[in-house]
Amino acid sequence: MMTPEPAADPVVTDVADEPENVPENVFETQDLSVYYNDFQAVRDVSFTVRRNEIMALIGPSGCGKSTVLRCYNRMNDLIANAKVTGKITYHGVDLYNDAVDPVEVRRRIGMVFQKPNPFPKSIFDNVAYGPKVAGQRKGLEETVERSLQQAALWDEVKDRLSDSAMSLSGGQQQRLCIARAIAVNPDVLLMDEPCSALDPIATARIEDLMQEIKHHYTILIVTHNMQQAARVSDTTAFFTADTRTEGDTRTGILVEVGATNLMFSNPTDERTENYVTGRFG
Repeated sequence: MMTPEPAADPVVTDVADEPENVPENVFETQDLSVYYNDFQAVRDVSFTVRRNEIMALIGPSGCGKSTVLRCYNRMNDLIANAKVTGKITYHGVDLYNDAVDPVEVRRRIGMVFQKPNPFPKSIFDNVAYGPKVAGQRKGLEETVERSLQQAALWDEVKDRLSDSAMSLSGGQQQRLCIARAIAVNPDVLLMDEPCSALDPIATARIEDLMQEIKHHYTILIVTHNMQQAARVSDTTAFFTADTRTEGDTRTGILVEVGATNLMFSNPTDERTENYVTGRFG
């Protein structure tokens, strides 16, 4: 197989902060590539994620957004034929160093999936599950209440904590999954299309929730909904796919990353402009 020509370097649009006000970097990503066996699914991704900000990953289907997202809590480790190259540092620590425990990574970097996936347990036991696994035995009631409060669900479920989580609506189940993720006090929340299975009202609740909790967490969200990215994120990264006719393969590439208001009003790269204006996607 021929080696593809390297993609043009992604454009990095300056985020308008005075130097003394620039937040701490949580992730620094350099030349990230992901392979499944010999197939290169994503190549040459480099960007920085800053504390207490929401970064949206946008782009057409098949451009590797979710693949990149799963690199940040080492979920790709669970795929037998997956290989990650390049470097991701988390607060300056190489996330893929052999001395780093992937289980601890996933405690510090929680994940909310596309479809709500509550456990077939009570509402209380769903939220208490992570702390129990981590060895917490005291104060579980306080932990559950705090997590449900932060997930804007406490007032709706406080009188039925022993009910099955499966009795909740779809939007409530997704907020329960967020509460479950934050019950172990993570530093980062990864969200993979968290609203794609929800109605507009439930989606608005999740978006409002993200704005409320970003003061406590750093959030990376994958979304196909450009309006959602524009509403909730501080920074946006646009990906596209390099398609090869030989073998009909698609490799995701990062095109541009920068402040969301600039990415949607004045993107630097023509491919970004074409995508955010709906000319392709």
